Amino acid sequence: MDSPDVEVLTQTSTGWDDSPLPEYPDGTPEVTVARLRLPPGTALEIHKHPVISAGVLLRGELTLVTEDGATMRLEPGDSAAEVVDQWHYGKNEGSTTAELIVFYAGVNDIPNTIEK
Repeated sequence: MDSPDVEVLTQTSTGWDDSPLPEYPDGTPEVTVARLRLPPGTALEIHKHPVISAGVLLRGELTLVTEDGATMRLEPGDSAAEVVDQWHYGKNEGSTTAELIVFYAGVNDIPNTIEK
């Protein structure tokens, strides 16, 4: 029997901009897994996450941008821990739809995302 192949994509205590991740808030844990699809040439609204999250880009390309100008470009297979409580957005500057899976480690009654 073959052994499983485990590849750690991201393991970190900081967001993609090297800012420290906060401690988990008190409350009932709530895990959310979301699939996002951004058509070519589109951008998400500027937003922030009050909870810890991380994502994996499945296809396309995605550029993450913070309000103070820090950027990170993702290609298929790349993963990143999101920045927490910082205004930012993602934009698809490519020619195909960007598709990503995002995992939120939140708390019941605290939204995963807040738009500006």
